[in-house]
Parts: sequence; C-alpha cells; structure tokens
Amino acid sequence: MLRYAVRIVRRTNPDTPDAPAEIKRFARYGSSPRGLQSIVLGAKVRGLLEGRYNVAYDDVRAVALAALRHRIILGFEADAEGVTADKLIHDVVTTTPEE
Repeated sequence: MLRYAVRIVRRTNPDTPDAPAEIKRFARYGSSPRGLQSIVLGAKVRGLLEGRYNVAYDDVRAVALAALRHRIILGFEADAEGVTADKLIHDVVTTTPEE
C-alpha cells in the first residue's frame, strides 16, 4: 500500500517523468512527502473504521482527494480553463496502477 501511495504522490508533481499530461500542463507544484503522510494516516484510520487492521487500495483512494486537495498548486492555465485540483487528483488516482 505504501508503494501505491508513493506512486500517487509522485504523479502529482509535474517534474516527474511518469506524471500524467494534465498534471504537466496544469499543475505548477505537486504534493510533498507530507501529503504522503496524510494519505497513509488517513488510510489507516479508514481501515480501522471499516473494522480491518490492514489498509486496502480503496482506503488509499478514498482519502487521497482530501489529503492532496490543498497540496496541489495550479498554474494560470488551469484557472483559465476551469480545471480544479480535485479533477487532477481524481485523474491521477484512477490512472495509477495498483502494482
């Protein structure tokens, strides 16, 4: 799960080679390691609330938006075209492979 969360956070940074084209175009700055910490902690809490002692991929996906929403800084082009950080994060999470 940790590697999956790391891949999600890395793909929010426009300077990484595996970042989606939308991130490279619209994001000025991506998430930092603190975003990863937020995802991991939130996923652990969600797993416990679901009655499990382990973290599932769905837990990571469920908390990624809330953990990263305010950590992505958008560029002018995103504002001009009405692209939100929520949309970019959703695209990153849905296109990041689990393995």
